[in-house]
Amino acid sequence: MKGFIIKEFYHIFRDIRTMIILFGMPVVQVLLFGFAISNEIKNAPVAILDHSNDYVTQQITNKLLSSGFFVRADNIRDESQIHEVFRKGKVKEIIIFESNFARNLDKDKVAHIHLIADASDPNTANLIVNYSNAIINNYQQEYFAGMALPVEVTTETQMLYNPGLKSVFMFVPGIITILLMLISAMMTSISIAREKETGTMEVLLVSPLRPLQIVTGKVIPYVLLSFINAVTILLMSYFIFGMPVNGSLVLLLAESILFIVMALSLGIFISTVSNSQQMAMMLSMFALMLPTILLSGFIFPIENMPLPLQILSSIMPPRWFIIIIKAIMLKGLGIQYIWKETLILVGMTLFFIGLSIKKFKIRLE
Repeated sequence: MKGFIIKEFYHIFRDIRTMIILFGMPVVQVLLFGFAISNEIKNAPVAILDHSNDYVTQQITNKLLSSGFFVRADNIRDESQIHEVFRKGKVKEIIIFESNFARNLDKDKVAHIHLIADASDPNTANLIVNYSNAIINNYQQEYFAGMALPVEVTTETQMLYNPGLKSVFMFVPGIITILLMLISAMMTSISIAREKETGTMEVLLVSPLRPLQIVTGKVIPYVLLSFINAVTILLMSYFIFGMPVNGSLVLLLAESILFIVMALSLGIFISTVSNSQQMAMMLSMFALMLPTILLSGFIFPIENMPLPLQILSSIMPPRWFIIIIKAIMLKGLGIQYIWKETLILVGMTLFFIGLSIKKFKIRLE
C-alpha cells in the first residue's frame, strides 16, 4: 500500500496537466476573482463643462478629481459636444456647472450641477452618479457649514441610453457574447478533437485537401449554425426583454458573423493543441469562460482592475464585441464609431486562423 501511494504521487507530479489543474487553476481563479471583482469606482473617465469657471466650480472640480475616483478624460466647451463625447466612448459621466455658479450661491443661496451619465452600463452609471453626489455633498459640509443662511448645491441627474436603468440592457450584450464565444469555440474544438480520437483526422491529413480547405470546411457549418443562434438570441432579447436595436440591424448581424468566425478560429486553434475531446473542452472552459465573464467588462468595470489585468483584458475578444453591441443596440452608432473595435476582431480572426493553418502544416510535414 505504501509503495502504491508513492507511485500515485509520482504519477501526479509527472503529469503536467494534472499539476496545472491541481495548483494552477486555483491560483489563477483566486487572482482573477480577487482583483477583477470590485464594485468600487476607480479612475472613472469624466468630462467637465464649466460655464462659470469661478473659484467655487474650480474647488468642486479639484475635489472630484483628487478623490481618486475620477480622472478628466476630455474637456468640452458647449452642450453640442455632449452626445459626440459619449458616442466615442471616452467618458462615463459629464459634469456641467451652470453659469454664474458662485454668484448664484451668494445671491440666491443655491446653485445647480447637472450630472449626465452613460447608462448603457447601468450599475457603473449609478455608482458614478452616487460617488459624484457624495463628493459634492461633502464639499458643502466643509465649506458652507459655518454660514448663517443655508447654502445649497443641488444636482440634477440624467441617464443617457438607458433612462430606466434596466439591468437587462447590461446583461443581454454580455449573454450574447458569452454564448456565441463558448458555443462556437467549444463546439469547433470538440469537433476536430473527435476527428483525432476516431482516426478520421489521419484520412484528412493524407487527402488532397490543403490545411486551409480543412479549416474552412470545419468552420462553415458552425458559422451557419452559430449565426442561427445569434439571430435567435437577438429575437428573444427584443421581443421578450425589450432590448432595443437603435442602430443598423444589418451592421449588427455582420459584426455578429465576424465575432462568430473569430470564436470558431479560436476553437480550431484550441483543437490543434488538444489530443482528446475532454482536453479540448477543458481548455475551452478554462481559457474562455472565466476570462470572458471577468475581464470583458461585462459585469465588472475594466477601469477598476489593476493595470496587468487591464492589459490582459485588451486581448480578450469579448471585450471589443460587447462595446460593439452596446454601441449599435443602445447608442444607435454606425461603423464610423466602432471601426477600431471591428479591426481588432478582424486582426484576431486572421491571427487565430493563421496559427491553426500553421499547426496543420506542421502535422502534414
